[in-house]
Amino acid sequence: MSKQKGFLITLEGGEGGGKTTQAVQLREKLTKAGKDVVVLREPGGTQISEQIRQVVLSSKNAGMAFTTEVLLFQAARAQIYREVVLPSLKAGKVVLMDRSRDSSVVYQGMVRGFGVEMIEELNNISTKDTYPDMTILFDISPEIGLDRVEKNGSSNRLEMEGLKFHKQVRDAYLKLAKKDDRKRWQVIDASQSIEKVATELWFVVQDRLKIKS
Repeated sequence: MSKQKGFLITLEGGEGGGKTTQAVQLREKLTKAGKDVVVLREPGGTQISEQIRQVVLSSKNAGMAFTTEVLLFQAARAQIYREVVLPSLKAGKVVLMDRSRDSSVVYQGMVRGFGVEMIEELNNISTKDTYPDMTILFDISPEIGLDRVEKNGSSNRLEMEGLKFHKQVRDAYLKLAKKDDRKRWQVIDASQSIEKVATELWFVVQDRLKIKS
């Protein structure tokens, strides 16, 4: 009997794009379609990774060195892949992640200036050379996204960065999605209503996973 292979979907994008909300709805639809689904977030998802999340995203740590930021994100990633992602994929599950390796490529590789090549080398170590099968970019203008974040009443260390930073993040994501060297990116306009985004998301995921209506 051939080994069942799982399917890794990552949700990416700037702040306020609604990734977390969409992940919950997508899980429900995939579960109804008979899929065994695991939903995770980065950084986080394991006891150790959640502790790292507290440090790397805390607004109290505004003075964090960029190098520290790079390595903390990778440390959290290495833990979640070893503990949850890789075993789940091996078991044939659909793994749905709110951020993963592309966040590091964008935020640290492209915007912070560490270089894509170096960050991808670290990503390969952390994920054991695992790439998403499908990546959804929730594209939204930073002005709208940050306004949503503010209305939610929460702001972490990265959300507190200036508008210029967030514009660079958006540009970097769009550049990655356009390049799409592994044919895995789908771009969704996240400024639409939650319902419209959810419909569009389900359409592309359903198509990719060959799920019948």
